[in-house]
Amino acid sequence: MPTNPTKNRPEIDLSAAGPNRPPIIAIVIPLYNHAQTLEKVVAESLGFTRHLIVVDDGSRDNVDKILARLNPAVHIIRHPRNLGKGAAILSGAEKARKLGASHIITIDADGQHYSADISGFIAAVRKNPEAIIVGCRNFTATYVPKSSAFGRRFSNFWFRVQTGQKVGDSQSGFRAYPLTLLKAMKWREKRYAFENEVLVRAAWAGVKIYEIDIGVYYPAKPEHISHFHRLWDNLRLSFLNTRLTIRSMLPWPHNQLDDQGLPPAQPVSILHPIRSLRLLLQENASPKRLAIAVALGVMVGALPLLGMRAMIILMITGYFRLNKIVALAAGNICMPPFVPALCIEVGYFIRHGSWLTEISFRTLGYQALDRFWEWGLGSLIVGPLLAAFFGFLTLSMAKKLQTAKEL
Repeated sequence: MPTNPTKNRPEIDLSAAGPNRPPIIAIVIPLYNHAQTLEKVVAESLGFTRHLIVVDDGSRDNVDKILARLNPAVHIIRHPRNLGKGAAILSGAEKARKLGASHIITIDADGQHYSADISGFIAAVRKNPEAIIVGCRNFTATYVPKSSAFGRRFSNFWFRVQTGQKVGDSQSGFRAYPLTLLKAMKWREKRYAFENEVLVRAAWAGVKIYEIDIGVYYPAKPEHISHFHRLWDNLRLSFLNTRLTIRSMLPWPHNQLDDQGLPPAQPVSILHPIRSLRLLLQENASPKRLAIAVALGVMVGALPLLGMRAMIILMITGYFRLNKIVALAAGNICMPPFVPALCIEVGYFIRHGSWLTEISFRTLGYQALDRFWEWGLGSLIVGPLLAAFFGFLTLSMAKKLQTAKEL
């Protein structure tokens, strides 16, 4: 494990907070069978704070002896059995809240993170107290197991699909959280997948996610202790990604948190359809993004994607964080018979150099495959033209309405 001096580091002030004082930050170390590295991580982290929380999540190694000789300033929480990393973080967060903290920094007990990077988190939290700060591990400066590199790429991909945002390291366990966020929302995942769920649902709630560069150390395999279960944890991640992806595609907005990190006083509810509709139409409702949503809905709607249009529109709007309701409504412009017939005529002309003038059971029934092919071919011309027209029309109208509202 690398050496990491602790001298000349800023100490976190955990005294009572005032209106002009910086955020009050506690450090939480989730622990599970890392007795060999715990003392070093704790000693280095104490260079930043007088209050540090270690959450032993049902360890089965000789961690009792290590915990007994830790600095008395360390707050120790014990889970009688292994509940999962997410449960350990939430227990640490609850303790930090009782200590009067407003934020926590989580650092793993396995020694892979450099405690010196805590100073970067402190600065980032003070600059963006409402945000989650994620440590983006530098995978170019050290040996990285192939499974870790693949896992990060895989997780980053699904995060982009589910939120429309990009992050460099959605699996990093070195993070800073506002305690209001962890308290305001209910979390279903309590194990390894907890950190993925937090990022996705926080992004849905409008919480900013910032990243800072951090180092990482991966020891040789005999020294490296990982508690990631390839079967069960991968299954949990798969179920989580499936659930979050389906939810991200539903045309119903996610409740936002206010400036204090609290749920809105009037959330979206089926019992209040008018108010909820206003909230739906306010989601990503800038003129440009509304125009893009309309153009997307029309373009996809023109394609011969029988039974799949809505699903594709929801997937794309979710990926790019466009207004789902607007895109779905725009797709209905291309419902039969007018737009499909126009596409078939254009496709027929491209294939044969003449227009389809005979409309009969033979041309539309026995030759249905030909007409389907011509529909697809024609939609490549008609779709973009209609998308450009309705998109430009929407942009013009939305800008006029926005200007009138501002006046």
